[in-house]
Amino acid sequence: MLEAILSSIDEAIHAVNYEGITIFYNQVAAEHDGVEIDEVLGLHVLDVFPSLSKQTSTLLKVIETGRPIYQQSQTYKNNKGLLIDTVNTTLPIKVGDKIVGAIEIAKDFTKVKQLSQKLLELQEKVNGQQSKPVKNTGAKYNWDDIITASDAMKDVITLAKKAGNSSSPVMIFGETGTGKELLVQSIHQASSRKNGPFIAQNCSSLPDSLLESILFGTRKGSFTGSVDRAGLFELAHGGTLFLDEIHTMPLEFQTKLLRVLEDGIIRRVGGTDSYAVDVRIIVAMNEHPSILIDKKALRTDLYYRLNVFFLELPPLRDRKGDIALLTHHFIQKYNYLFNKLVIGVEEHVLDTLNQHDWPGNVRELEHTIEFAMNMVEKEDLLTVRHLPSFMKKEKLMEKVSIQPLRKIVEQTEKNMIKQALNTTKGNVLKASILLEIPRQTLQYKMKKYRLL
Repeated sequence: MLEAILSSIDEAIHAVNYEGITIFYNQVAAEHDGVEIDEVLGLHVLDVFPSLSKQTSTLLKVIETGRPIYQQSQTYKNNKGLLIDTVNTTLPIKVGDKIVGAIEIAKDFTKVKQLSQKLLELQEKVNGQQSKPVKNTGAKYNWDDIITASDAMKDVITLAKKAGNSSSPVMIFGETGTGKELLVQSIHQASSRKNGPFIAQNCSSLPDSLLESILFGTRKGSFTGSVDRAGLFELAHGGTLFLDEIHTMPLEFQTKLLRVLEDGIIRRVGGTDSYAVDVRIIVAMNEHPSILIDKKALRTDLYYRLNVFFLELPPLRDRKGDIALLTHHFIQKYNYLFNKLVIGVEEHVLDTLNQHDWPGNVRELEHTIEFAMNMVEKEDLLTVRHLPSFMKKEKLMEKVSIQPLRKIVEQTEKNMIKQALNTTKGNVLKASILLEIPRQTLQYKMKKYRLL
């Protein structure tokens, strides 16, 4: 009955004993691999699939380590020379505490890959040219791409989903690398504009002299070499325009942007015609808007116009529980890209990652794991020796009682705010005067340190 059940499942199932000898192999697996069941049963997995080795076979890897491997892509040749592409979940078979074999459930992606390749070849023939990079004018991320177990991050996502059901402007604050664009694209994908264009522009990369022409477009003859060209507002018509680091725009240009937001009308540089545009604006910044207003880097009227939905992304150092989750995610990603079979990390590695301050946030974590995966040879676990040198030095410094400067500054700041509030009996205005900082800044810091 067990054999009948396993044979009726529409996914490939392959089981081996402790020596790597096949003890069960269903018809779906045989069709995937282009062999007969009798050609595999009773034989060692490496005899049937000679392109694999003890290091690259997921079945043998699980028997050796005793650890399961989930959703691992694998490309190999069978004994007839056919190339097979699968995504495997491989589990150890245990009797009590003893490993007696392994079982693998595989999904065949060979045909999908072949069809994709044929489609690309057909497109090349139609176009009469070699394949080119695909023009991308849309968003590619959605809510499922945001990986978190943090309550603070989940609260942000809940509010962001409400923003997805709206067409109101959104303002996002988050340090570099916290995933602002990931959140913005998810909002766009969840909105009624998801079939419209999504255009992202980092304002800090635009020279002041070109800012207006890039955003609003140009009319031929308006300046030397100018041509009729639509700006980003026109290109984003019916969709979403994401302006990152909006505070780097000159204050005088922020006034022009505010006017467009108010009436939805743009005029190309050098032109006399006006165009009505239907664009949803989402902006982001890596400094808190209250601080930017104090520094006169952000106009207050623009801030109030854009601050309908305000989303504040917590830094990675405040969501330490996500480090292990994200590390596992990035290991899976680079297993696929680098054709590795890493199944986890040593406990010392997680300790080291948790102790790091992550000024570059999730982006820095991903690059750290990418480096470590490049250092892996035949190992199946990431160890401290795979980490970048600066993290190894941090590991050595654990014995020295020196705290990061950021933590000392934050703790000192928190203590001074508490003392000022106690002195003024909770009066925020008086406390801001004592501390000689604007009231808005004090309120932001009180929220940051959870003193409200």
